[in-house]
Amino acid sequence: MTSLSDREKQLLFDYCLGLTSEQETIEAESLIASNEQAAAIHSKLKSAVAPLECVSPEACPEALVERTIMRLKAAADTGREHLEQLLATEQARKSTIKLLGFRGNWGEVVAIAAILMIITAIGIPSLGFARQKYWQHRCQVQLGSIFQGLANYVSDHDEQLPAVAATAGEPWWKVGYQGRENHSNTRHVWLLVKRGYVKPEKFVCPGRRQTKKLQFDLLRVEDYHDFPSRAYVSISFRLRCKEDKRDLSGRKVMMADLNPLLEELPTDYSRPLRLRVCEEMLKSNSYNHNRRGQNVMFSDGSIVFARARHVGEQQDDIFTLRDMSCGSEVKGCERPSCVTDTFLAP
Repeated sequence: MTSLSDREKQLLFDYCLGLTSEQETIEAESLIASNEQAAAIHSKLKSAVAPLECVSPEACPEALVERTIMRLKAAADTGREHLEQLLATEQARKSTIKLLGFRGNWGEVVAIAAILMIITAIGIPSLGFARQKYWQHRCQVQLGSIFQGLANYVSDHDEQLPAVAATAGEPWWKVGYQGRENHSNTRHVWLLVKRGYVKPEKFVCPGRRQTKKLQFDLLRVEDYHDFPSRAYVSISFRLRCKEDKRDLSGRKVMMADLNPLLEELPTDYSRPLRLRVCEEMLKSNSYNHNRRGQNVMFSDGSIVFARARHVGEQQDDIFTLRDMSCGSEVKGCERPSCVTDTFLAP
C-alpha cells in the first residue's frame, strides 16, 4: 500500500471539513475508495469532527482554538516526541468544571477536543496548515453572516440592495472618509451596519492578523457615514457599472477577501490617487490568507475558497478591470465596462 503524501493528507483534511472545490472533492473521494490508509484516515477524521455538527460555528471561540493550535505548533517545532508527549498529557488530564463558576460554553470543550483528535488522527506535519484552515473557515462563517444581513435588507427594501447616490467620475477608494460626499465603495455596505443588519466586526477577516484589537463604539454608529477606517473592513466589494442590477439575481461575485491591488492605498484624501500597477499586483492572491487564496461570495449566497483570482463562468480576474495591465495607472474613479467585468474594490 502506497504511503500518503502530505498533500494527500491535507486534501483529506479539507474534504472532511467541506472546504474542497468540486474537482478536489472528486479527487478526495477517489483517493478514499482506492487507498486503505486514506479510507482509515477519513474514518478517523469524520469521527473527530462529528461532535461539531451539533455546535454552532459561532460557539467556537477564536481565541481558544488559536491558543490551542499555537501550543501544539510550538510542541511540534521542538520535535515529534514533544508533540506526542503534550497530546498524551492533555488526554490524561482530569478536567473538573465547577458549575457555579463556569462561564464558558460546551462549544469550547468540543472545539478543543476536536482539534486534538484531528491532529492526532491525520498527523499533518505542519500545524500552521491546520491554523490557516481554521481561519479560512471562520472567514466563510463571517461572510455567511454578511450575506444573511444583506438578504434581510433586500427583503425589507423591495428586493433592492443597499445603495448611496454616486456621480460618474467620483472616487471609490476613500474608505473611512467621513465627509458628506459618497467617495468610497464601502458606503452602501456601511448601511448594513448603520441599520443593524450586520455587526461591524463581521467585516474584518479573522485570517488577517491585526497589530491591536479593534474596538468600536456601537453607540456612535449614527455619527459615521462610512466605516471608521480601512482597519475596520478587510473585504472588497463589487464595483458596479451602469447596467449592473442592484439585486441578488443570477450568480455574480459580490465580495471577497481584500483586493491585493489596493492593500496600500494612501490615507491622505486631499491628494489624487496615482497607483501604478505592477506584476505582483496582477498575480497575488489576497493578503488575508497568506496569499493562499481568497474566500469569494456570490449573489446566491454560496461561498468558495478560490486559489486563483479568475472566478466564475467567464473566468474573469475579480481583482482587476479588463483593461488593466502592468504599468497601468489607477486613479480610483474607474468603473467596470460591463456586467461581466467583475472588479472588487477597495
